[in-house]
Amino acid sequence: MKGDSIVARSASKGLHALPCSRRGLSFQPMLAKWLRTLQLSVKSLLLHPMRSALTVLGIFIGVSSVIWLLAIGEGISRASQKQIESLGARNILVRTIKPTSDDFQDGGYGLTRADYLRLVSTIPQVDVALPIRVLEGEFRFKTRRIQGRIVATTPDYASVTQLTLDTKYDTEERKSRFLSDADMDENRNYCVLASEVAEKLFPYGTPLGQKVLVEDMFYEVIGVMRFRSPSAGIGGSQAAEDFSLDIYIPITTLWWRIGDQVVTQKPGSFSRDIVEVSQITLRVKEDDATDEEANVLAVADLVRETISRYHTLNDFAITVPLELLQQARTTRLMFILFLGLIAAISLVVGGIGIMNIMLATVTERTREIGIRRAIGAKRRDITSQFLVESVVLSLAGGALGVAGGLLCRPLSIWLREGLKKFYPEQMAQLPQLIQEVEPQLVTWSIPLAFVISVAIGVVFGVYPAIRAAMLDPIEALRHE
Repeated sequence: MKGDSIVARSASKGLHALPCSRRGLSFQPMLAKWLRTLQLSVKSLLLHPMRSALTVLGIFIGVSSVIWLLAIGEGISRASQKQIESLGARNILVRTIKPTSDDFQDGGYGLTRADYLRLVSTIPQVDVALPIRVLEGEFRFKTRRIQGRIVATTPDYASVTQLTLDTKYDTEERKSRFLSDADMDENRNYCVLASEVAEKLFPYGTPLGQKVLVEDMFYEVIGVMRFRSPSAGIGGSQAAEDFSLDIYIPITTLWWRIGDQVVTQKPGSFSRDIVEVSQITLRVKEDDATDEEANVLAVADLVRETISRYHTLNDFAITVPLELLQQARTTRLMFILFLGLIAAISLVVGGIGIMNIMLATVTERTREIGIRRAIGAKRRDITSQFLVESVVLSLAGGALGVAGGLLCRPLSIWLREGLKKFYPEQMAQLPQLIQEVEPQLVTWSIPLAFVISVAIGVVFGVYPAIRAAMLDPIEALRHE
């Protein structure tokens, strides 16, 4: 009895173990079956290499388009945001605008010194306040001359506008520097040159210590600034600002020596404007206790309200780079969505190409399908056969498309440099943003485009596969 029970228990264990063993063994035949199906699919596709290559080309173009268009859109978006960020995320720009009507008295309009003092004294959240006066003028040194901007400002201008000194002109006796508080207090005739002004007026030697004739007055050069990319031009309140043709002088010197009146004489016309301040740039203090963006926007509203009380004319405009940056981010998402939609259309076209080829393949191989069904192939075998073929096409196209997408940045740079070399004048006329923009690969677009290409192969391959499986074996065998 005891032995019988042991045998029974052993048999019981064996019976329980048997299904596990069968399940383990069943995996290998299934894998071998799919490998045979894959091998047969590749052979079938290679029977018509040109047709298969053109189908793969459609998927390749679709996947590459997704990656390229999103990369180009991201590059343009980042360049635009970088230009806006160069204005300062914590800055608030208040600019003088000439009214369209003739209601202003004696040519006087725009921001005043009283506005500047009022903003500084009444808004405690302001960290730095810059009064700026801008005039067009001619700069001369000996026989060389150049047209540019006279920018009268304060010592904080360099840090707020992210300008840096160029030390290549430094000597043992003189070091390049920006304006100082002492220059402001004593109304000194000192100036700082922008990069291009220094290069054109002083192609040889150092400009430091030399005297430049600015309009009708001489100014001693105390510093030279490095090149800085132009800032963004936004609407009517913020024109594109090029810093390469500027000369910076103390604003107190301009107020004392030149004054507020600007007389413009042209053939047949005469105008006289009185402008005290062209722009007031405010930088909001950093506050860890509050939301920085909300704080900047709140201060901007306060500035707008303060200035509006004393200006009945529409002679000023306020630009908040933070608001523009938020708008640029929203536009970026819309831009990427739009470009992605366009690229997705090309992927769908590639999928339609797969369906077209597979339907043609089903028609050509009708007799083959009948023979396979006659010798025992099931409908699911026929379905899997044609479905695998469509997936192989989409996989090949997707892989090549990803490879082509990764070449977006180097190919774009090579093409741009080539155009600059062979068509320099035409390229120089393009906006600075287009000349310098570089595509930026969107990381998530690569797996997304590849997965979509495979999904399209499955979706557009299902119908031809089902149609092949539903063929009547007898009718298929009769097919010529």
